[in-house]
Amino acid sequence: MFEPFSRGYYMGRLYVEPSPDEHTTMCKRQHEQLNEQLYATGEGVERLDRPLVMKVGDRHLPVHGEEGVPADTLSVPDELLEEASVRNPPTLREVLLAKGDRASQLLAYAEDAVGR
Repeated sequence: MFEPFSRGYYMGRLYVEPSPDEHTTMCKRQHEQLNEQLYATGEGVERLDRPLVMKVGDRHLPVHGEEGVPADTLSVPDELLEEASVRNPPTLREVLLAKGDRASQLLAYAEDAVGR
């Protein structure tokens, strides 16, 4: 689904669709697989529900796994689609998936911004 793209990202293609939810979500099974492949260290018991970080258009989005979201689909809140410059959804788009170190930086930055 995703291929190496740069030092900080993998690239893949997902259907991007609007969602009435407040969080960006994808198929729970695929989310857990990506989490295990990309973020797990192989040491001890690890969480597989940690948010993935994907760049869609102009925005980095934390992505959660959710039952009921079709495979190969990213379900994005309506207001974030507009901010990310996604036009005419649902549409098949190239998305970037942050590698573990980059994702940690982006999540920490987002948490700092919310805490201010």
